[in-house]
Amino acid sequence: MTKKANVEQLLSEPMPSDSRHARQLVRRQLIAETVMAEGSLRIEDLTERFGISLMTAHRDVDELVSRGIFRKSRGIVSAAPTSLIESSDVYRANRQAAQKKNLAEVAMRFVEPGQSIFLDDSTTVLQMTAHLPAKVPLTAITNSLNVMNALRGVRDLTLLGLGGQFHNWCNAFMGHMTTREIRRLRADIAFMSMSAITDDIVFHQSAEMVETKRAMFECAARRVLVADHTKFERRALHSFAALSEFDVVIVDEDTPVEHLDRLQSKGINVVVAGSGAVRS
Repeated sequence: MTKKANVEQLLSEPMPSDSRHARQLVRRQLIAETVMAEGSLRIEDLTERFGISLMTAHRDVDELVSRGIFRKSRGIVSAAPTSLIESSDVYRANRQAAQKKNLAEVAMRFVEPGQSIFLDDSTTVLQMTAHLPAKVPLTAITNSLNVMNALRGVRDLTLLGLGGQFHNWCNAFMGHMTTREIRRLRADIAFMSMSAITDDIVFHQSAEMVETKRAMFECAARRVLVADHTKFERRALHSFAALSEFDVVIVDEDTPVEHLDRLQSKGINVVVAGSGAVRS
């Protein structure tokens, strides 16, 4: 997939209800597409293309730079390396959106009222937040600012936000302080996703993220992985765990049958989520 195609998916965020913020989001999407298509661009050129002031152009670029999508130097904005872009939560937010919703709905089958649950920073797990009010009382533990914001107003849900060093590119807290907090806790179940699956081992691009997710993994009685079919097509740098170490692996219906057959032959508990029936 080309970088331009990546960004078209990466920045397909839902429109805010506020018209000013909606215009701002659309403009930033267009800026992202333009820079990715051309590789680099003078910030002054953005003022002419989009009819905005130089101050607004710098503000838009600074926001995209802060999310790990672009780099800015001496009045020029350029595309960041693909690995950084693909780790950004902005990039991940709407890729395979329909599949992620299906995966989240199936994951909710494993949530029971009264449980304590770890929720990682993944955009697939974020989809679960819409369903959690139906399962209260619950205790939700997360390092994700997006998950915290989604759950902060839910009645009868105790929300434990994990602190530590905040990373803007993924809107989450990570690092030694975060893992230290996690290791003081014991949860009934952990829900997480990862960047890639290679040789039936899950990987992530960020070493710090692996450390944080591993702490959740080790401090939960049950572990559930949610992964759409594209994870089997990608590679990432840092290994996390074998699929066999998860109690449940939830995949979507577009996962190639050869992967499903291989995992099931190894005794891995695979659940396939689709737009219709769910099979395991």
